[in-house]
Amino acid sequence: MIADDLRKVRDARPLVLNITNYVVMNTTANALLAVGASPVMAHAIEEVEELVDISQALVINIGTLSAPWVSAMLRAGKRAAARNVPVVLDPVGCGATRYRTLTAQMLIREIHPAVVRGNASEIRSLVRNDQGGRGVDSLHSSEDIIDDALALSASAGCVVSVSGAVDVVVQGNRVARIANGHPMMTKVTGMGCTASAITGAFVGVCDDPFESAAHAMAVMGVAGELSVERSSGPGSLQVGFIDALFNLQEGQLLERVKMDIQQN
Repeated sequence: MIADDLRKVRDARPLVLNITNYVVMNTTANALLAVGASPVMAHAIEEVEELVDISQALVINIGTLSAPWVSAMLRAGKRAAARNVPVVLDPVGCGATRYRTLTAQMLIREIHPAVVRGNASEIRSLVRNDQGGRGVDSLHSSEDIIDDALALSASAGCVVSVSGAVDVVVQGNRVARIANGHPMMTKVTGMGCTASAITGAFVGVCDDPFESAAHAMAVMGVAGELSVERSSGPGSLQVGFIDALFNLQEGQLLERVKMDIQQN
């Protein structure tokens, strides 16, 4: 149950280690605090293994890549695999450059993430090696690339979570569609990265990565809807979103969630 998983996050306060990009560090840290988790943001190769040892989840976000960061991501991811700490990989901007695509593909091979979460074009590029695109903006819808998401899930042995107007989460023969959220959320930088961070909180305390990923996207979408209702534009939406996460009641979540899970 989605409300049970939200309660688990709030009760357990999982420590989520984020190796993430400069643009979103403050935003994603505050979102994790608001949803009930405990964030740590670090990328020094000298300490990431120790931090993995005390964390319940690791989120790797390739938004502002550099060679030292890639080395730290790889070391942290391998340590997490050895310690059975679930990893969420966000291949930000994958497909925009060959470096991003190859780095994300390498990380998937080497660290075996529990969840790969990105927009439709990012997920498609991982499977088809597409290049070009518009940086972090998706040129495809989540429905367009379900077959690609299923292919990535099968080859990598992971859950694939695709954000869009309707979020799609796949694993094996299960496909979840979450129709929450609001178009204004696309006007605030870092919302996708925030979804990955929150996914990390959920997979850190819940047993089923598929359900955890789907429930995290639903919480994101419902909080987004609530914040849009109280905001006058993207600026107030960003602040209101953090408040909505913090104040989200289980009854609100159950009343608003629009999630359908099918088995193919």
